[in-house]
Amino acid sequence: MSEIGIIGLGRMGANIARRLMRAGHRCVVFDRDPAAVAAVVGDGAEAGSDLARLVGALAPPRAVWVMLPHGAPTDDAIAQLGALLAPGDVAIDGGNTHWKDDVRRAGELAARGVDYLDIGTSGGVWGLERGYCLMIGGKAEPVARLAPIFAALAPGRGDIPTTPRREGRAPNVEEGWLHCGGHGAGHLVKMIHNGIEYGMMQALAEGLDLLRAADSPALPADHRIGVDLADVTEVWRRGSVVTSWLLDLTAAALAEDPALAKYSGRVGDSGEGRWTVQQAVETAVATPVLTAALYARFASRDEDRFGAKALSAMRAGFGGHLEPPKA
Repeated sequence: MSEIGIIGLGRMGANIARRLMRAGHRCVVFDRDPAAVAAVVGDGAEAGSDLARLVGALAPPRAVWVMLPHGAPTDDAIAQLGALLAPGDVAIDGGNTHWKDDVRRAGELAARGVDYLDIGTSGGVWGLERGYCLMIGGKAEPVARLAPIFAALAPGRGDIPTTPRREGRAPNVEEGWLHCGGHGAGHLVKMIHNGIEYGMMQALAEGLDLLRAADSPALPADHRIGVDLADVTEVWRRGSVVTSWLLDLTAAALAEDPALAKYSGRVGDSGEGRWTVQQAVETAVATPVLTAALYARFASRDEDRFGAKALSAMRAGFGGHLEPPKA
């Protein structure tokens, strides 16, 4: 059995703790919201009433996973941990952080002898049951030491066929977790992953918008074609080349409500898409699809399109993101 501290018990942090406890690991948890702490303690975690007590409840060498919004909340928590942890301990940022912040933090913690891992964590609100895809940056030694934690969080091999000609490569990659490289590598890989996600979502949304418009009264009567989008997305799930989890979520949303009336279509962005486009500019790499997908989210806040509602439905499906109504 391993043990770990977890700071931040929101949509993902709480379920990370639960999945680890299901695998037999000990979790000491903290959140500013007492109700969030109580809920996870009710499932078997131990509470740390503050960060100092959380650290004190762990045996060295300690590991503390921070799962908070990027920016000041995570920076503050990491800075406090830097003062509380001892040489050989490790602080982990499992949220969505810009990789350059990881490089800075790793240097600051290294001066105290504390290791730092940046872990891009994908799985959303479904991670408790499906597992989390983990993209890890940092030194090899703490990654190896915490391998039982990563193995418990990852989905495992499941029923995904083995990729041909992968003989001799690290087997943990096929289980769903990867040591991507040095400090910042984990969040860099996750950042680009989310940028790609924007593009995939936008392609599905635009295609559905186009199909819906094929029955528009603006077209000649003999050129109007009406199709059932719930059935179209369902049949696409079964053997088509666009099969994906995003398509699964879209099909489920359309089956429940073909008009997607409960979704505002005002599509938010949580930072990674912007960072991806900024990275493209800095490295002079052309990313027209990913850039257009980001701009489409900006446009959705003024326009009223069915495709934008499909984007909202996907975000709600995988991440529990509830879009605010349009002003």
